[in-house]
Amino acid sequence: MNQKILITSALPYANGPLHFGHIAGAYLPADCYARFERLQKNDVLYVCGSDEYGVAITLSAEQAGRSAKEHVDQFHQVNKQFFEKLQISFDHYSRTTWEGHPETVHQFFKELLANGHIEERVTEQLYSEKDNKFLADRYVEGQCPRCGFNEARGDECQSCGASYEATELKQPRSKLTQAPLTLKATKHWFLLLDHFKENLIKWIETKQWKPNVTNFIKGYIDHLHARAITRDSQWGVSIPLPDLEEKVLYVWFDAPIGYISATKEWALLKGQPELWKEYWQNPQTKLVHFIGKDNIPFHASIFPAMIMGQNQPYKLVDELPANEFYKLEGKQFSKSDGWFIDLEKFFLHYTADQIRYVIAANAPETADSEFTWKDFQQRCNAELLGKYGNLVNRVLVFLQNQASGKIPIFNEDDLEENDRDFLKKVDTLADQAENLYRQFKVRQASQTIMELAQLGNGYFDSKQPWKDAKQLSTRPRMQTTLLCCLYCLKALALISLPIIPSAAKKLVEMLGEQLQEVYQLGWRQFLQKPVMQGKQLAPPTILFTRIEEEAIATELKELNQLALAASKKKEPMQKEILPLKEEIEISEVKKLDLRVGLILKAEKVAKSKKLLKLLVDIGIEKRVIVSGIANNYSPEEIIGKKVVVVVNLKPATLMGIKSQGMILAGGSGLEMELLSVQQLKVGEEVS
Repeated sequence: MNQKILITSALPYANGPLHFGHIAGAYLPADCYARFERLQKNDVLYVCGSDEYGVAITLSAEQAGRSAKEHVDQFHQVNKQFFEKLQISFDHYSRTTWEGHPETVHQFFKELLANGHIEERVTEQLYSEKDNKFLADRYVEGQCPRCGFNEARGDECQSCGASYEATELKQPRSKLTQAPLTLKATKHWFLLLDHFKENLIKWIETKQWKPNVTNFIKGYIDHLHARAITRDSQWGVSIPLPDLEEKVLYVWFDAPIGYISATKEWALLKGQPELWKEYWQNPQTKLVHFIGKDNIPFHASIFPAMIMGQNQPYKLVDELPANEFYKLEGKQFSKSDGWFIDLEKFFLHYTADQIRYVIAANAPETADSEFTWKDFQQRCNAELLGKYGNLVNRVLVFLQNQASGKIPIFNEDDLEENDRDFLKKVDTLADQAENLYRQFKVRQASQTIMELAQLGNGYFDSKQPWKDAKQLSTRPRMQTTLLCCLYCLKALALISLPIIPSAAKKLVEMLGEQLQEVYQLGWRQFLQKPVMQGKQLAPPTILFTRIEEEAIATELKELNQLALAASKKKEPMQKEILPLKEEIEISEVKKLDLRVGLILKAEKVAKSKKLLKLLVDIGIEKRVIVSGIANNYSPEEIIGKKVVVVVNLKPATLMGIKSQGMILAGGSGLEMELLSVQQLKVGEEVS
């Protein structure tokens, strides 16, 4: 019986256009897997949709002078069209503003509340008397409580990298109106995530996910704590309790539930309102979430905890193939920095197959990878055109010229040893590709495609059918060569269909087949189906065109021009010489315990651009210290450095990590420099 496979991609936030970095993480790998499983004749449902609530959207909408609904309507359509251009084969693309979404979100809230996993708490939040409303972190700025920087954001200082609660800011003010803010009591509801630690750990132990997922999430679960799931706002899913018109559910709570509500909308559109249950409430369904690594916490702990805490028999995720980050020419994609590719312009010059193949061939499956224009050119020219396209063209053109375009009649007795060896190798590579797709290894699958194309080219060259075509006595050998090559092309079309669907479809049709029949027969049956001997084939068409040096030079020039223009628009940040602090007694200074520490390990902190997590040897023990120096030092370059550490500072929790000390550094935060030690031994006092 065919298996039901439910596939989701992380809901893209409808607050701006997507870029290829997003596609590499959650969308192209999911689409390749969905197409592959359809070829396996499994019952595949691939759903996604726009994530359309949250404070970031209201802020962007206000700055753009439009309503939040107008804002999300625009970017929902922009991103939906982008997916269509990339040929992402969603079975349904929904949005969290559709009218049926709140019902499922309310069901989660009510049952989690009834089961004792949601708690009402009164907390103090920043309030604007001028605007008569509470302001979320994104609307707040003020003086950093750590370094005193006066333009610090509501949750993280862009100067020193410190992470904090917005209520800790000094002299807080509204980012929009500059009105001063005060602390005022407000009621909110918290999801008690710590209730689920034990069950989550037991559940994670049953999974054979990639190490980058399991290693990260086990540590994350250890630090799970209560999280607010409501916000003071009017843009979001309502709270199903009376008299709460000014509050909504936090976007992180409602967004993953969007997978379920999207499936419900799909079922309604199919005219079978209960059909969604066959996927979400069927224990035999295989559920696969495709995400980027920044979404691991929500999909591997928080959303599973939400499912565990309510009463409906929803599926827990079975597979979580999270990918790493995808960069552009060595740097993060960034619209504000002008470091991006204009997608509308891109598709005027290049095809979806070209970018799909290049992303797949360099997919960030186990480590960060990047798009470069030179690599794009090289892969398109040398691989898609030079190997794949070359094999297709030379075989089918030869067939037209030497066999009048008709598939020769096959006689198995005419097969020579090298023919049988070639066909066996074709089958081996097809099997290899099948296994790689099943294991979510798109990068290696793309390599297998090129191995098969290279194998076909090598076989064609070694058989030299152009020589056999010259004599009547050797023409049967030429026909055998052509038949073997046609079988290779058939396999090539099949295994490349998940990654480059347009080219594969054209190749299938050039071989006298129909794409619909490929899916009807399925992977194995299509491969085993005999080549249609005697069938007249149409002349071949060109699958790929060459990308010239001039085009790449233009792309690089325009990229750098965009970045330069963006940098000129940004106001240069003035270095502020802070006033001297008030005098203190020498006894206060002597309270500081400064020691020489040796940095043993260093790694970036997830979701923070400024913070590094360090393991520091201070002589008598090793400590974890979180430091805001990531803009100035890479993890690799500071391992082995001797630094000065404040070792008697009370521990603080930054981004969920307990920090046991402070590394001394000088500078503004934009140009910070560690205070380093050369001769002193680890653990020695500094005075």
